[in-house]
Amino acid sequence: MSERKIVVLSAGLGVPSSSRMLADQLAKSVAGRFALSEESAAIETFELREYAVDIANNMVSGYAGPKLAAMIDAVASADALIAVTPVFSASYSGLFKSFFDVIDKDALAGKPVLVGATGGTARHSLALDYAIRPLFSYLRARTTQTVIFAAPEDWGSEGGAGGSIERRAERAAAELVALVHESAAPEAGRGGVESMSFEEILANVGH
Repeated sequence: MSERKIVVLSAGLGVPSSSRMLADQLAKSVAGRFALSEESAAIETFELREYAVDIANNMVSGYAGPKLAAMIDAVASADALIAVTPVFSASYSGLFKSFFDVIDKDALAGKPVLVGATGGTARHSLALDYAIRPLFSYLRARTTQTVIFAAPEDWGSEGGAGGSIERRAERAAAELVALVHESAAPEAGRGGVESMSFEEILANVGH
């Protein structure tokens, strides 16, 4: 059975936090979806609030301490990323953005990412498409079509682990697993143009 490395980032500030609750639900759904493909998922979860001082120091000095460097390496080497942020003032949290400001600009290029967000009102869900998804597009990550937002009412008796969040998480997990499989496909299966030289491409034009 092959194993996939999945890194989970939660930018929640409280203990417990709804962002961590959502992150755990998404990780559970992703692990379950990999199991259907007879694969295992090694889940590693990081609470960004535990790295806040290191992230701030890195932004000022340009140096990542050992603890932060280890987390950055884990993110860069993961097969996929699950990233969840609380929404403040219609955008991601400052802590969430600061982490992605200190990692290498190419660290997420082509990496499958499942994005989630939490907020005090459903109106904040717009931040997923207007702020959070564009951030990962800029970093050239491959985000799932389905993104997950959880408001307080989603954790009630009609939602939460037994309702709408779980259903949406299952759909997003299926999309993330598909992206991982696509990323791992042999280069030959993606067409031969990328392996051809510029002269070879020109020689084939019109043939």
